[in-house]
Amino acid sequence: MAAGTEGVRGLLALLVLGVLAAGGQGTTGFIKSPLSQKRLTQDSVELYCEAIGNPIPEIQWWFEGNEPNETYAQLWDGARQDRVKINATYNLHSTSTIYIANLTGDDSGTYECRASNDPDRNHLSKSPKVKWIRSQANVFVIERPDIQTQFTSTHGKLVLSCNLTEPHSAIDGHEWKYGDKILQTDTESSSVTTYEIEGKKEEHSGIYQCIFKTSPEIKGEINISVVPQVVAYKKSEHGNEGDTGVLTCKNPSFPPVSSWTWSRNGEQSIINGSGRYIIKSSGNKTELRILKLNIEEDTGDYQCIAINVFGTGEATVNLRVRSRLAALWPFLGIVAEVLVLVTIIFIYEKRRKPDEVLDGKAMPQTTRTRMSAREMLTKQGPGECCSQGQSCSC
Repeated sequence: MAAGTEGVRGLLALLVLGVLAAGGQGTTGFIKSPLSQKRLTQDSVELYCEAIGNPIPEIQWWFEGNEPNETYAQLWDGARQDRVKINATYNLHSTSTIYIANLTGDDSGTYECRASNDPDRNHLSKSPKVKWIRSQANVFVIERPDIQTQFTSTHGKLVLSCNLTEPHSAIDGHEWKYGDKILQTDTESSSVTTYEIEGKKEEHSGIYQCIFKTSPEIKGEINISVVPQVVAYKKSEHGNEGDTGVLTCKNPSFPPVSSWTWSRNGEQSIINGSGRYIIKSSGNKTELRILKLNIEEDTGDYQCIAINVFGTGEATVNLRVRSRLAALWPFLGIVAEVLVLVTIIFIYEKRRKPDEVLDGKAMPQTTRTRMSAREMLTKQGPGECCSQGQSCSC
């Protein structure tokens, strides 16, 4: 059905463009018309209209309420206590959007998009030669039903529930959302829906939304609020003397933090802009910058403290400041190890005994020790054996 409607609109646009190309003066037609909608009180509604013609037509919005004696009245940007916003563009063709916020029952009625390119269309005394073309849409504003919400925490489990009292139409299912993330969905027709979470509420704070799939949809909210659950980006930070130290904390819980403060060693409160301290806080994040770090003055524990309507939370960051020479110690250690190793090798080489050389060649130790007794006697003189008390024939 929708595809057929789009096809008809496309065909109409082509026909109008064909007439314009042929030189049709004063022809105006709608490319898109506003669609009827159902809304709840306190919701908003947006209607869109698009027209084409030569010259480019003007678009106006008119309204007629449901009262018996009520007649059409033109709507202007800023009407109804600034709840009405109208945005129009005139380029190759005309487009206009009307947006109405915080709907009430009085906003129910017929909204009419009018388009005309007659030069006398707004003349007070002359009647226009070409009538305004019109396209209508009905807006039905229904009183918002009451949704009773409940949140309980027992035995390490969170239970969220929504009860829709007096639904105005059939319920085709439910949906639970956390931000843009869909947590759970079903097709049950019950007026009560629940969602369970494992864990503590401090771990799952935030805004949860229960949605009843009716026409239109009905939404309820459950807020799980806790004191700030502050965490440090790094529990221990290191910085070199003379550099800028940066300490960061954040609060991932709900509701947001209303104010941040910093202190040093749990006693001294740090004032933004005092001395070498700069504090930058934005929403659920804070940052402390310490200029020109000093080993003696800046080393220690720093506390980031967050406050919201439910209480106070804090985290601690330990800052260690190193000397500029600290970066050289690893290099110097490596150099020292190399020097020691070279010295040991040099001493070892010096203490090694040179091999004995026989006939210009080194003789192995085993060969030198294997000399026979005859060789020993040959080397000794004839009187040596007798002088040693041995029997011999001289």
